Amino acid sequence: VKQFCRQNGGIIFPNPNAPTGKAITLKEIEEILNSNGENVVIIDEAYIDFGAESAVKLISQYPNLLVVQTLSKSRSLAGLRVGWALGEENLIKALDTVKNSINSYTLDRLALAGAKEAIKDEEYFQKVRKKIMATREKTSRELLKLGFTVIPSQANFVFISHPAVPAEHIFKRLKEQGVLVRYFKQPRIDNFLRVSIGTDQEMEIFLQVTEAIVRQG
Repeated sequence: VKQFCRQNGGIIFPNPNAPTGKAITLKEIEEILNSNGENVVIIDEAYIDFGAESAVKLISQYPNLLVVQTLSKSRSLAGLRVGWALGEENLIKALDTVKNSINSYTLDRLALAGAKEAIKDEEYFQKVRKKIMATREKTSRELLKLGFTVIPSQANFVFISHPAVPAEHIFKRLKEQGVLVRYFKQPRIDNFLRVSIGTDQEMEIFLQVTEAIVRQG
């Protein structure tokens, strides 16, 4: 947050973050907005439905705020590539101009129909997202018991590291047994794994295999 609270040419960041799953508060977002009154601040809220607080309510107070959301995560419609932007009228007009200069036909009728029905089915949406959050918390507790560091997540995944067993080793061993997680061979996060939250049965298999790997070292 401190890095964003200075003169910038414009800011875009995910909240919750990927790949960590961490989210910042609305108060922290307001600090960023107030420090960048002359610049556009774009917040990618792809994972917002899994526990974090949306910045949409701040739009009326901050004309430099643009919030981007999608149906790809919490509505399980990644293949349709449907999303939207929320902000003051002048920002939306500018965004629309840029979009039309690149591709004015970005959504087909099938995608629009699927999006409409998904948005209407609020009961299913709430059921799924609450289940994912509950499974995420249960998985996090079990991973802590195995000695993992678990970054508090408000997304549909957890970001984990083990102090005694390298992440790359766990990743390879899991893959050998048909369990796929994400390993990032990049500075600062090269000893972490991102684990997507699946069904209870899938997460139980993941935990059992992971426990065996950790015990073997």
